Amino acid sequence: MVVRWLEIGVCGLSCRLCPMYHGGGKSRCGGCESESRMAVGCPFITCAVKKKGIEFCWDCEENATCEKWKKHREASKHYDSFVCYQKLEDNIHYILKNGIEEFEKEQIVRENLLKEMLQAFNEGRSKTFYCIASTVLEVEELENALNQAQKQSEGLDIKEKSKVLHQILNGIAERKNYCLKLRK
Repeated sequence: MVVRWLEIGVCGLSCRLCPMYHGGGKSRCGGCESESRMAVGCPFITCAVKKKGIEFCWDCEENATCEKWKKHREASKHYDSFVCYQKLEDNIHYILKNGIEEFEKEQIVRENLLKEMLQAFNEGRSKTFYCIASTVLEVEELENALNQAQKQSEGLDIKEKSKVLHQILNGIAERKNYCLKLRK
């Protein structure tokens, strides 16, 4: 089977917005369907890709009755692991309505905004926060937050720049009732 969408998780997550995807060294993840991830025991990779030869759970003829996927989707409404699952259900609906190509285009835009945050505003402790923000906020909100942070943080050191962006993102989250923390 040829995998076409390495950066889109078998279950519907965007690998492009995961902290492990933006890591360095051997711990960096190349996406849910990369060789390194295929070697680990993800039940969705094992079932969909390895056993059934399909790329995504929603392509499975059993997806409507699959208890494992249903349980994962239900849990994603309330809990996160090391990565933000808050948009999982929205991702799946978007893909089913608009297609995987359109979803991928949006994820690339989100990833580019995340990279900009990481490069210009990460003091070494904000990667997960910026990954969650890139997942949860709307693209226009992310763009506006970055523009505002760039203007407000000119001449500041990296710690102060990070504080500025954190305040802006947290302000948006408070107004929109977004959660910018992992829900454990």
